[in-house]
Amino acid sequence: MKGCSVVFHLAAPFITVVPKDKVQEVLLDPSIKGALNVLESANAESSIKRVVMTSSIAAIVTDGTDCEEALKRTGKMCNEETWNESATETFSPYALSKTMAEKAAWAFMKENDCSYELAVCNPSFVLGPGVKVFEGSESYAFMKKMGDGTYKKTPDISMAVVDVRDVARGHMAAGFLPSVTGERYILNGANTNILDMGKVIFEAYPDYPLPSSRIPKWLIYCIAPLLGQTRQYVSRSVGTNKDLDNAKSLRKLELGEYTPLAKTLNDMFKQCVDNGFIPFVESKH
Repeated sequence: MKGCSVVFHLAAPFITVVPKDKVQEVLLDPSIKGALNVLESANAESSIKRVVMTSSIAAIVTDGTDCEEALKRTGKMCNEETWNESATETFSPYALSKTMAEKAAWAFMKENDCSYELAVCNPSFVLGPGVKVFEGSESYAFMKKMGDGTYKKTPDISMAVVDVRDVARGHMAAGFLPSVTGERYILNGANTNILDMGKVIFEAYPDYPLPSSRIPKWLIYCIAPLLGQTRQYVSRSVGTNKDLDNAKSLRKLELGEYTPLAKTLNDMFKQCVDNGFIPFVESKH
């Protein structure tokens, strides 16, 4: 960090399935201690004036139920004033890790006389083409399932999605624009669902076994343990709307507009097909 003026803290474990006895070791400790280590190290370098931390919308909400309850309670979509209160070590531990890490960062700033200011970016589920196909990525694993038939029949699961290129723009703005520190910013391009995303990709790739029909919630609820999911997850996530307000990032980070969902999905799908990550399907047209 020596000689730097801006630090970007981007890395934390993105693991959605963790053994119950490993949550502290695999998720909580790396996320919380990692964030605090960066902040402490930055405070030792007088040249650093700003730290940008990548948090997540998981620190804001766990699922569609959180969003719907917030809307009923406040009359507004979930925004940067919202904090995740539903995640636990046994239910959505990843969301808990992001929440605890971000809260620890803000507490550190309040309790210490830091030579720098903090800004936090809270991206939704990141999709779009990367520098290369990273097979260990949750995002690429999701896209592969979209295109190989795994999700051809799918539950009605709402998702908030953002293009990776917009995430990069948001971080640069948080790092260098004046008067944006001391705040958190939702980076979210679209409130959508798996079936609608399948329909979007189908327009460009009609021969692939994309999501095309919904599995009833009652059926998913019954067989959830066989699929490696909890019934609590199904109850809260299937058939609910995960809607988040991105107005603040558009305004204060001067993003203008987010990348259209169709471009995000099709650019990433093409990259996966071109690299053989999604098996090529010969056109029938």
